[in-house]
Amino acid sequence: MSKLADKTAIVTGASSGIGAAIAKELAAEGVNVVIVARTLENLNKVKEDIEAQGKGKVQAVQADVAESADVKRMVETAVEHFSDVDILVNNAGQMLEGTVRSGKVDEWEKMIDVNIKGVLYNIDAVLPKMIERATGHIVNIASVSGHEVTKHSTVYSGTKYAVRAISMGLEKELARTGVRVTNISPGMVATRLSEGNTWNGRKKLEATDIGKAVVYALTQPDYVNVNEITVRPV
Repeated sequence: MSKLADKTAIVTGASSGIGAAIAKELAAEGVNVVIVARTLENLNKVKEDIEAQGKGKVQAVQADVAESADVKRMVETAVEHFSDVDILVNNAGQMLEGTVRSGKVDEWEKMIDVNIKGVLYNIDAVLPKMIERATGHIVNIASVSGHEVTKHSTVYSGTKYAVRAISMGLEKELARTGVRVTNISPGMVATRLSEGNTWNGRKKLEATDIGKAVVYALTQPDYVNVNEITVRPV
């Protein structure tokens, strides 16, 4: 039996791409998964795929992580259907116009609201119970853009730097509490967001590669805290 069997996980941004792949990998390990996104139709398709696997239970929740009331309802639904939240995967993200010169303030705000505030809202909603139970795992999906900045990615990279900073600080805050923190920074992944980008002729990562990285971090011994994983194409 998998070490993760019967645990409860919330995966945000799970209606497609990396989030959907993470949810499917966790369900394959016997995890009960609450999949979250703003588009219920796409979520339900992922839900059907997970149910077809025949491992782990799944519940779809339509929610916007940039809205604290939605986040509260998301966690309440997870507890109502399964149990206390053991795993939180902060995957929901926005990658829009990334330059400062563009002056697209509305797009900057969307990235800040989802990529930074959404991560914080989600952590805040599950962390008190994790600390109380002295167990839990928070996984933040950042990006290699949080390590390296191009002239096209200034604002987006800023939000992903923030995710990494939150991960690093939180790990220190939670030392000796039993709650672990992992930051995962994917390189270019073959998803809708990367369509049209040839990535210099190199093969892009598959979304399942990131799902497997999440499972790796979660299945380490309880005394092992894998803080940072960077996954890049060869």
